Amino acid sequence: MPNNSAGQAFPRSARSHVHSTSSESARRKSQRTRVPSSAGYLVVALTISLILFFAVWWGLASAGDEASWVPAGLISSVCLLIAFSAREVLMRRAWTRYLLEQDQHEHSGRERTSKSESVKKMHSAGMHAAALRTLQMQSAEADSGNVAEIHLELFQACQDYLGNTDEALRSSSLSTESRMAIRAGQEKVRALQKHHMLTWARDASRALTHEAQQRGRMSDKIETANRALDCLDTALKVYADEPELEASKLAIREFIASVKVAHWVELAERSAFKGHYRRAIERYKDALFYLSRESVKEDVRTAGAERIMREIEMLRARINNNKKGGATEQAPPDSDAI
Repeated sequence: MPNNSAGQAFPRSARSHVHSTSSESARRKSQRTRVPSSAGYLVVALTISLILFFAVWWGLASAGDEASWVPAGLISSVCLLIAFSAREVLMRRAWTRYLLEQDQHEHSGRERTSKSESVKKMHSAGMHAAALRTLQMQSAEADSGNVAEIHLELFQACQDYLGNTDEALRSSSLSTESRMAIRAGQEKVRALQKHHMLTWARDASRALTHEAQQRGRMSDKIETANRALDCLDTALKVYADEPELEASKLAIREFIASVKVAHWVELAERSAFKGHYRRAIERYKDALFYLSRESVKEDVRTAGAERIMREIEMLRARINNNKKGGATEQAPPDSDAI
């Protein structure tokens, strides 16, 4: 049995060598066939010029021209000059296209070689340990700074590390000690990955919420706050059960609700100041609508609704007093700002 297995190994290696040699020769042959050649072009050009020479010479000789070879020679010479000029242009373009194709083949070959080499290198436990130390050092530097985007980049770097180590663990050439070391490194990187994603979501959402508070227009405030919500939603797609993210989302939604309610309360107060009591009541009702619709804590919603209802009752009392006194409320203009 050992002899048979040994005997089968050598023919298999020989066949693989023959197969690789034949594939390499076929690849070289296909590359040689794509090299532009000018011999065929010159033969065709000379043939056409000779045919044109004899055709013109015979036609003029049949017409009685004794020096018919002169115009025939001129015409064939012009034809050759045009063919040679066109050949230069065509050959230049063909060589450029050929060189570009060769560069692309060489570049793709180098990429495949570099990828295979990088995979082989990453199969080494020492390379994984060095990558882990680099991630830990970069993590410490990011924690000491205040740039949120660095945490997102480190989260992506942790993803790359985990992807490379998963591919390495699928290899059968690793020893048991190397596998244990790689899996231990993966646990550390997963913890770093979660830490940096949560840190990025927290810092980015806080910065955007602060920016929203500084904006003047209601639409700008809400748009910036929604960007903060997008950051939190991105983190929730990865860590859906994280309570810190849900609490931050609730706080931002309450901020958006307060912006909308404050906007309509301010418009109602302006209308009441101008004496447009009915318009003010309608805008207070709009504020009540957003207060009941948006995500607001129950105690805040109750206190806000009670305050708005008191204002509405005061405005209705003013309207009744004006009616009793015979005064009529001036209708608000259509151009009143909202």
